[in-house]
Amino acid sequence: MSQDTTRRDFIQTTTALGAAWWVSGGPKAFAKEPSPLERVRYACIGVGGKGKSDSADAGQHGDVVAICDIDENNLNKASKKFKKAEKFVDYREMLDTMGDKIDAVTVSTPDHSHAPASAMAMKMGKACFTQKPLTHSVYEARRLAEIAKESGVPTMMGNQGTAKSGLRKAAAIIKEGGLGTIKEVHIFTNRPVWKQGGERPATATVPKEVHWDLWLGPAPERPYAPGYHPFAWRGWWDFGTGALGDMACHTVNMPFMGLDLRNPTSIVAESSGHNRDSYPQQSKIVFQFPANEARPALPLIWYDGGYKPDVALLLGEDFKHDSGSIIVGENGTLYSYGDYGDNWMLLPTGEVSEPNVEFEESPGHFTEYHQAITGERKEATSNFVNYAGPLTETILLGNLAVWADGKKIEWDPKNLKATNAPEVAGIIKNDYRDGYTL
Repeated sequence: MSQDTTRRDFIQTTTALGAAWWVSGGPKAFAKEPSPLERVRYACIGVGGKGKSDSADAGQHGDVVAICDIDENNLNKASKKFKKAEKFVDYREMLDTMGDKIDAVTVSTPDHSHAPASAMAMKMGKACFTQKPLTHSVYEARRLAEIAKESGVPTMMGNQGTAKSGLRKAAAIIKEGGLGTIKEVHIFTNRPVWKQGGERPATATVPKEVHWDLWLGPAPERPYAPGYHPFAWRGWWDFGTGALGDMACHTVNMPFMGLDLRNPTSIVAESSGHNRDSYPQQSKIVFQFPANEARPALPLIWYDGGYKPDVALLLGEDFKHDSGSIIVGENGTLYSYGDYGDNWMLLPTGEVSEPNVEFEESPGHFTEYHQAITGERKEATSNFVNYAGPLTETILLGNLAVWADGKKIEWDPKNLKATNAPEVAGIIKNDYRDGYTL
């Protein structure tokens, strides 16, 4: 038995004993001042952007003992908050050096580094929280779910709307037939809010604080330019997943939970055009899902870059937000406005009554992850194996259709293959530069 496994068992056992002691009327001081051995030790990969809030969540739940970022400005800012944390610019060095000094990681990097960083941590027996989308490619999504299952470590993806009661209630209404048979699903977003669809920015000198080769990580080499780090990487095929990958893990989340939208049989897209280096500025993608035990076959239509569903789908209402979802049922329509699926209304207004449904309340998104580590719950809702992996896999299939530029993709989920489009094989599974593996 490894030292990591022994300590994880100890954390789970002492947490359970502490909970029992609390219930039986034992001293409250135990819950307030746990032994250092009971504190989960987090290492944070990426501490700028979303990594700032992810590392803050880790620090609120446990001890942040190591931080890593390729941008030393981000690293130094985080170090002021986590004064005792070891600093690294290469997550591989951090994981190798820290070894049994950490229990769990957060991965808050650009999309192209999600999978290799997460895989390395899980193979070392570390619990893993990874930002959305879970991966950069369809193959990576499938493989990370497999590694999570093989390693048995707690996992979670950072699609925080999963914990919102409004989302869970809407999903329960759909799942339990509150709208009758669902006919179609429409999802739309205001993304991209960055420039994409054009030529690469002009090469520039790498800022002294940025470790550009480490930022590239597994991606193909290219010169530094200011149009990538720290934000607009989302619009480039080598690094991001476009508007679809950036937001669909949020906006598709509620209908995915309610309808189990896995393994579409085909996907086709229309777009404003792109050079296969940068994503198109606009796209509309149609997924066809086969019937399952709970529902008949149905389409999901995705809109971004200014494309939107027909307002007539709102049955006399107008759009309340420039992102959202419309789930059309035989007995009514559920319109969710905003990015996270928690704000919604039933249509036609005044004609569809809200059914009473039961659903599990969440203690908080990151709290679920932490509790899965300590043994207070079996697993987080958006764990890699049963939820986040399949959700990400479904979403990223849309980018195969975007790459194919109007050609319908016939999908074989068992073999992860587009049976009629060998040209998208490199999008399904991309190659890594030397030094990075899955």
